[in-house]
Amino acid sequence: MTKMKSGIFHFATIFILTLEIRIQLSDESEFLVDRSKTGLICVPKDIPLKTTVLDISQNSISELQAPDILSLSKLKILILSHNRIQYLDISVFKFNQELEYLDLSHNKLEQISCHPILNLKHLDLSFNAFDALPICQEFGNMSQLQFLGLSATQFQKRSLLPIAHMHINKVLLVLGDTYGGKEDPESLQDLNIQSLHIVFPTGKEFHFTLDVSLSTAVSLELSNIKCVLGDDGCPYFHNVLSKLQKNSRLSNLTLNNIETTWNFFIMILQLVWHTSIEYFSISNVKLQGHLGFRDFDYSDTSLKVLSIHQVVTDVFGFPQSYIYEIFSNMNIQHLAVSATHMVHMVCPSQISPFLYLDFSNNVLTDMVFKNCGNLINLETFSLQMNQLKELAIIVHMTKTMTSLQQLDVSQNSLRYDENEGNCSWTRSLLSLNMSSNILSDSVFRCLPPRVKVLDLHNNRIRSIPKDVTSLEALQELNVAFNFLVHLPGCGTFSSLSVLIIDYNSISNPSADFFQSCQKIRSLKAGNNPFQCTCELRDFIQGIGQVPSEVVEDWPDSYKCDYPESYKGTPLKDFHVSQLSCNTALLIVTIGVTGLLVAVTVTVLCIYLDLPWYLRMLCQWTQTRHRARNVPLAELQRTLQFHAFISYSGHDSSWVKSELLPNLEKEDIKICLHERDFVPGKSIMENIINCIEKSYKSIFVLSPNFVQSEWCHYELYFAHHNLFHEGSNNLILILLDPIPQYSIPNSYHKLKALMAQRTYLEWPKENSKRGLFWANLRASINIKLMEKSKELSYTQI
Repeated sequence: MTKMKSGIFHFATIFILTLEIRIQLSDESEFLVDRSKTGLICVPKDIPLKTTVLDISQNSISELQAPDILSLSKLKILILSHNRIQYLDISVFKFNQELEYLDLSHNKLEQISCHPILNLKHLDLSFNAFDALPICQEFGNMSQLQFLGLSATQFQKRSLLPIAHMHINKVLLVLGDTYGGKEDPESLQDLNIQSLHIVFPTGKEFHFTLDVSLSTAVSLELSNIKCVLGDDGCPYFHNVLSKLQKNSRLSNLTLNNIETTWNFFIMILQLVWHTSIEYFSISNVKLQGHLGFRDFDYSDTSLKVLSIHQVVTDVFGFPQSYIYEIFSNMNIQHLAVSATHMVHMVCPSQISPFLYLDFSNNVLTDMVFKNCGNLINLETFSLQMNQLKELAIIVHMTKTMTSLQQLDVSQNSLRYDENEGNCSWTRSLLSLNMSSNILSDSVFRCLPPRVKVLDLHNNRIRSIPKDVTSLEALQELNVAFNFLVHLPGCGTFSSLSVLIIDYNSISNPSADFFQSCQKIRSLKAGNNPFQCTCELRDFIQGIGQVPSEVVEDWPDSYKCDYPESYKGTPLKDFHVSQLSCNTALLIVTIGVTGLLVAVTVTVLCIYLDLPWYLRMLCQWTQTRHRARNVPLAELQRTLQFHAFISYSGHDSSWVKSELLPNLEKEDIKICLHERDFVPGKSIMENIINCIEKSYKSIFVLSPNFVQSEWCHYELYFAHHNLFHEGSNNLILILLDPIPQYSIPNSYHKLKALMAQRTYLEWPKENSKRGLFWANLRASINIKLMEKSKELSYTQI
């Protein structure tokens, strides 16, 4: 189990370091190719030539040859960790002049053939199978080298000589699992480095004589320390820590993966206490055995920050309050004890210098620091991920912390009952994180009056009460992952500049939000079930009027959820007209449109004589209805006249003196209204009956004709003769010229007929009139004869 934890820890460490280097080296012009975890057995051939970052880690690649990367001239970062490479000739990189970062950790390398890579800044050969340190003479020419990772099962001083003159920022030294422990204690004396990380073999009792105090490192990290034999602890490691008291350069010490006893753990704290170390971190600790009571000497220390993370123990063979007292009375500024299953913490026995306390990821209850008045200097306090339940008790706890500015009580089970009435926060509190609890709307009635940053995301808040106490200093508010249905304005939050309210139930954001929140510089309101209706239109327009960086995740996280026809549509693509959203404007528009239509219809009726056409249509419909009930043969037998004559009364003298004599002398029977209309019937009905009983209709056209309304009627019905529908039954005689402009608009039928038909023009010269009568009689006789034949044939 210890070995597995160690592997995970080292992998995480290398990953974080790799990420940092990649961030430092990369910019907008970098081109990343990630082929990690893809089962590769060799370097793929299809890598783009413009690649600058290539990650082919966690595969099964067993060798690396020059042709594999020869063409990648722009390559800066190459990650080959966690493969199966056994041998490497570094000269394969001689054509990759831009290469700055090379990670070959966690392979099976036993030997390398060296070649100088002058631009290399990061070289990691750790966690391989080297017997001796793989340091070549050529390494000494890498003047830009900042990180060097090494591994070996033998560790001698002379192996480090090629790089002794170099100023390397960090060296990672991994002592293999088969390490014999026969190192030269002074091997690190000549290294000129800022940071040193030594990884000892896993699962072995610590018995190394390496003197880390001789290193020039300011920061020292030691991993895999096992000291469980005997009650007196571990003399070898005790000796290592004792020598650190003589090293005035060292200010940072980190211990990872420790397995020891309670007694030696306290001894480690005591030994470090009296060194020049200012920052001390211990993580992944497994403790066993009993603890003997002894006084802890708090005098003469340089320590400022103590961080203890991830502690497990087999059994407590002593009162836990003893351990709590050791920590609570430490005269340091920063203390972090997290993920240790700590159930309580006692109040310091005197005024504490603590400025920062982190007790996250424990099992602390509301009783922590109850009625404690000795934390008046505390500025930052984290109780994240514990078992806190009553917010009122936490509020009371802070009352005596008169310097407290930041409090984190997230990921607990806090609730607040406003009936309890206890809401007297310390007035110094400026930042409060109460996310991931079970708080409801009532929490807004119990907030620190001067709070500037408030995090309430992932609670059970449904609304922000309108009568909430004014928080004029509040600048940042996070209420994401709640059940809010409205986007609050800034009425009570006059200084609000950052609002995070995504993942709620907001469907119709307030249209005047941006007017209410003039100081807003960051709004994150995406991933809500927006209803794309008229109410949303003003909000979308408001987004368009603020700088693009104000609304975060726009437009990707802002999509319609309702109605179904718009579901999934980005809000930026939702458009609806102002007319359909403004009821008053819609009513006015409909009214104006209706009025214009009414005026237009009235004008058309007057100008085009529509009432006359309506009367004609009514008469024609009645006549057509009567005609449907009469058989076709009977209609044919009803023909009594060759032609019906339509003319103006002013032209009657020409009709009687010229037209009738010339036609009737040829036995052509003409229908005249004054002699053939049936008494008792209406004029309109007589006109229709005469037209239906006549084979042809002759119209005598003149300026007088277009002034006669009855002539207009006769022309209209003759043109729509039921029996002769579709035939050429009209004969037009132009008695006198008719100017187009003199024809009334209601005579548009006459205009169309004169334009489409050939009419007979009455000649003024006597010599031409004989031909005129001949043509007129011939057309009527021929048609009448053909029709007589049809009638005779039908009767037979």
